Amino acid sequence: MENWFAALSLFEKVYWVTALISSGIFIVLIVLTILGGDADDMGGDVDAEVDGDSGIGFQFLSFKNLMGFFTIFGWTGIACLDNGLTTSVTVIISVICGLLMMTAMAALFYYLAKLQSSGTLKLKNALNQVGEVYLTIGSKRSSIGKVSINVQGTLRELEALTDENNDLVQGNVVQVKEVTDNGILIVQLLNK
Repeated sequence: MENWFAALSLFEKVYWVTALISSGIFIVLIVLTILGGDADDMGGDVDAEVDGDSGIGFQFLSFKNLMGFFTIFGWTGIACLDNGLTTSVTVIISVICGLLMMTAMAALFYYLAKLQSSGTLKLKNALNQVGEVYLTIGSKRSSIGKVSINVQGTLRELEALTDENNDLVQGNVVQVKEVTDNGILIVQLLNK
C-alpha cells in the first residue's frame, strides 16, 4: 500500500486523500442523519426556540453539501486520471461534478424539509366542519361551551359560542359558521 501511494504523483495524492477523507466523513454524516442526529448543528443549536423561525429555505452551502462536493470531486478526479485525462480537464470535470452533487443534495434536503408538518392548529380550518356539542353552549352567546370537532385530521374539543335562541346541549350536531379572532368557534345547529 505504501509503495502504491508513494508511486502516485502529487496531483493524484491530493485527489486520493480528498476522496478518502471526505468519503469517511460523508458516511458518518449520512449515518447520523438516518439515526436522527443533526450534523449541520455540530456547534450547537443556538436559535432552536425562536418562534416563527423556519430556517433558511434552500441551503446550498452546508457542511453536508461540502462533504458531498469533496467526495464526488475526489472520486471523479480519480476516475478522470485513471482514464488518462489531462490535469486541467480533470479539475474542470471534478469541480462540475462536485457542484452538481451539492445542488442535488441541497434540493433533496430542501424538498424533504417541505414535507414536514408544523403541527400548528389553524382554527380557520374548522370553518364549515360538523361536530357535536360536548359541553352546553349558552344561547345568544351567553356562555361558552365546547364542541368535539375534527380539525386537520384530529378530533379536538374546542370552545364555542352560538347565536341560536336556545341553549345547545350535549349531543346536538352543529356546524362551524365563524371563528373569532381570539379562537372561539361560532356554531349553529345543523338540522334547522
